[in-house]
Amino acid sequence: TKNNTMSNSTWYLVLRKAPFLIRLFLSVSSCSAFLPRSLTMLPTGANISRPKKAYPPPSAAAARSCTDDDAPLHLAVVGCGVLGTSLCRQILSSKPEAHVVGIAKTENNHATILADMASGDGVRNFRTATYADVVAVGETFPDVVFCAPPSGSDDYPAMVADALERIWAGPEGGGAFVFTSSGVVYAEGSAELYPVTETSPLADIAINPRAARMIGAERACLAAGGTVLRLAGLYNINRGAHNFYIKKGEVKQPSNGVINQLHYDDAASACAAALVADRQSIRSQVFLISDGSPMTRYDICRSTLKAFYYQGKSMPTFSESSGENSLSKIGKIYDAKVSSKVLAWQPEYSSFDAFMTSNS
Repeated sequence: TKNNTMSNSTWYLVLRKAPFLIRLFLSVSSCSAFLPRSLTMLPTGANISRPKKAYPPPSAAAARSCTDDDAPLHLAVVGCGVLGTSLCRQILSSKPEAHVVGIAKTENNHATILADMASGDGVRNFRTATYADVVAVGETFPDVVFCAPPSGSDDYPAMVADALERIWAGPEGGGAFVFTSSGVVYAEGSAELYPVTETSPLADIAINPRAARMIGAERACLAAGGTVLRLAGLYNINRGAHNFYIKKGEVKQPSNGVINQLHYDDAASACAAALVADRQSIRSQVFLISDGSPMTRYDICRSTLKAFYYQGKSMPTFSESSGENSLSKIGKIYDAKVSSKVLAWQPEYSSFDAFMTSNS
């Protein structure tokens, strides 16, 4: 009957998360008895087999990030969520000798992070810590990637400035501080469809509080010699604008609005590329990161329905529907060619449609 039948999307999550749940139990039971709650670590040399649903292979950038055997990467990832965990996994999968610390505001998600990391191939030299723990012991890192969202702070620019001052070893340490920003910083264009690059005008911070927080954080990073990556809209199978549109069913935005996108794993590989780029070419610089294939909301939803996860779902309605044959598109078009060249980076998923098709 209907009440006893699970949807395709539910079975998808159950099957995909089964290895995760098993490893979550093992990681918590094996780690919590021996280590402090605030500083949990995977056993060195752990050899846990890969689940059937394999993660993407380490990016070329991640592989290059630890090629110097005399100086293995010593990295702190502040904000170890979906993006941060993907970065940690890519780095450690390519070079287990690297030392990576996943830093979170609280201990609430440490067990989940460790279980997710354990589902890679033989991950070691990884630990979790709270930000307060790291600051309390005065630990600093040559390389830092700051990808914590602004939603977790009352003063986001101050939060970024604090990390620059207290946990990064600074430019003299030889590493990089990479801050993940977003396209919210850009001003709206005068044309219906307009290009955006690294040097495009920024939003007016006097009338746009959301942009003001991100612009303030960017300025703190750049002033200290850090690197800013402005990321396009992030997504994976069940996170992103597409998931909101399909679940909502009614979207109060025009169907022909253009969205620039980037898979979480590709965002992580861009961070890895910045960590190994020539220091003089990235110091106090801004880079724009996108898959280079902007799509309308209408086309995003059509592509979404190709995936097995969304089988049985329907197209949403839009406030202004232009349909699939509309030649009129509105919004920003990210031009990230310069950034891709400087960072020697390319996305694994060339478009949102390519990703959804691969999951059909």
